[in-house]
Amino acid sequence: MTLTPTPRIAVVVVAAGSGTRLGLDVPKAFVGLDEHTILRHALRCVFAAPAAQVVVVAPAGREGEALTDAREAAGDRSELVSVVTGGATRQASVAAGLHALWPSVEVVLIHDAARALTPPEVFARVIDAVDRTGWGVVPALPVVDTIKRVDGDRIVEAVDRAQLAAAQTPQGFRRDVLETAYAVASQEYTDDAALVAAAGHRVAIVDGDAHGFKITTPADLDRARAIAAPVAPVETGLGPRPSGPRVGVGTDVHAFGGEGALWLAGLEWPGEPALSGHSDGDAVAHAIVDALLSAAGLGDIGTHFGTSRPEFAGAHADAFLARTRALLGEAGWSIANVAVQIQSNRPKLAPRRAEAEAALSAALGGAPVSLSATTTDGLGFTGAGEGVQAFAVALIQPA
Repeated sequence: MTLTPTPRIAVVVVAAGSGTRLGLDVPKAFVGLDEHTILRHALRCVFAAPAAQVVVVAPAGREGEALTDAREAAGDRSELVSVVTGGATRQASVAAGLHALWPSVEVVLIHDAARALTPPEVFARVIDAVDRTGWGVVPALPVVDTIKRVDGDRIVEAVDRAQLAAAQTPQGFRRDVLETAYAVASQEYTDDAALVAAAGHRVAIVDGDAHGFKITTPADLDRARAIAAPVAPVETGLGPRPSGPRVGVGTDVHAFGGEGALWLAGLEWPGEPALSGHSDGDAVAHAIVDALLSAAGLGDIGTHFGTSRPEFAGAHADAFLARTRALLGEAGWSIANVAVQIQSNRPKLAPRRAEAEAALSAALGGAPVSLSATTTDGLGFTGAGEGVQAFAVALIQPA
């Protein structure tokens, strides 16, 4: 049996954050970019870098999923992987990771899983700089925006951006320096470099990478998905592209009984029971998707958004509709308008009709969307309050 050499380098991958700013009901590291999670993408980059012990710090209750992702990303280096449970703060999570280091480790890299697309070359640059200098090392990018110092809503002065850099991860340190700095830390710091600097140690920078951005907001997630899973060219089922418009029909049904809040027609409806489904159960958005795909001859919602696509678990209307619009655009179509009828006895659409139409239209790039609703006179499952059904008609035209 061939034994893997005991590594002198370790990478602690911090994946214990909640990701509340993404607005999803799943910890950030477990949100999908394509068929794989943010964490899996981050680990793919880690294992493409120089060989190292890899410690994944996961949220409580998600350790098993993290270990599965790590082992699949590691391939034949799975013996280098371990998973520990994170703490209440990022600093506590890193400390938990440090406790799991092997005795042979001399250099430690701390990497945020949310920087899932950081190229392996950045890891190599950080390791080389730590070995050469013995200092802490941070990958960074020049600040290109004009920066202002403000007081409330008033600009006080301009800040010389030549003296600024945007810090990224992985941040690398000698193990003895990092562990000592953590042992004496008396407050929370925004990153490990700040903690090490506060303990009196030198910190240098190396070149970062534009792909090392942190996934924090829905816009960041969209950017990462576009890089990790760009819209592929699609084949239509209509043969040569016609010169005239096309019409498609779509329908969707979801039962009440899901967890969390109700999402319908692209809006959250506080106080209403949630719909069940792989995503948020928004029957209106899903019917629109089916109508548009049908009109363009691109299959149906299951073809592009099925349960095999973890990145759409818990996703809302804007994600579905933006992706559908991109698929149509790739096939050479633009959206003329969409009309939807909602069949349900709740929620009451009328007070928020204009708001919902505006939200759906924005997700479709400004294409007009009109909504109507009926209670079906109390008949059927919708009339009995068991769920929501939506019917959509879409008109598309050559772009």
